[in-house]
Amino acid sequence: MTETTQRVALVTGASRGIGKAIAHRLASDGRHVVLAARSLDALETLAAEFKSQGLSASAIAVDVGDSASFAEAIAKVVTDQGRLDVLVNNAGITRDGLLLRMSDQDWDDVIRINLTSAFVATRAAARAMMKGRFGRIVNIASTSGLVGNAGQANYAAAKSALVGFTKTVARELGSKGITANVVAPGFIQTDMTSGLPEAVTEQLKKTMAVPRLGEPEDIAAAVSYVTSDEAGFLTGQTIAVDGGLTMC
Repeated sequence: MTETTQRVALVTGASRGIGKAIAHRLASDGRHVVLAARSLDALETLAAEFKSQGLSASAIAVDVGDSASFAEAIAKVVTDQGRLDVLVNNAGITRDGLLLRMSDQDWDDVIRINLTSAFVATRAAARAMMKGRFGRIVNIASTSGLVGNAGQANYAAAKSALVGFTKTVARELGSKGITANVVAPGFIQTDMTSGLPEAVTEQLKKTMAVPRLGEPEDIAAAVSYVTSDEAGFLTGQTIAVDGGLTMC
């Protein structure tokens, strides 16, 4: 076991897009970042890239959909690093389809990867955080979970449930020095949104106070603050980083 005073952060879905941006930002903030995703080769390449920039990172292959192996992977992180201070549950999938055409499998897969994995990870990480009397848990949701979205009954349900789950975690663990918050991205320029027709993108911009798609770094900046030592009085909150898309 490695003994270190450096904060250790675990980011799931870290190989690309929003997860990669979050991992890079947290490493730039001085944390040792454990990059977690299914493809170890991609993660090791990314960890090497981070290290070439003078940042601290390591990689671990995880299947967040396999609860037992995922919990074991988190335990290994704690053993290898000697601590775990920050958990960012970012991994997620979509299986879009209209309600009447959505299969049970598409529903179950999205709930398992987007919601159950956050429960498994938080439960596993909380013990190490309680021991250190410090923890920052961030669940990456979506504006779809705040206002719904046609064709995403499964995804919206999972992301909405993350909000209630996070509030409960905040209440249960707040006295232990552990905070839990949600960051809910709007439309961000990633692989997931790259297939949107230009007409759809332009129409979206007209509904936003900031008329552009977000960048992964916009989400990373929000995660940076809520996971910082200075954010100890911020918990149970949902921060929509969406250019004003969901303003009431």
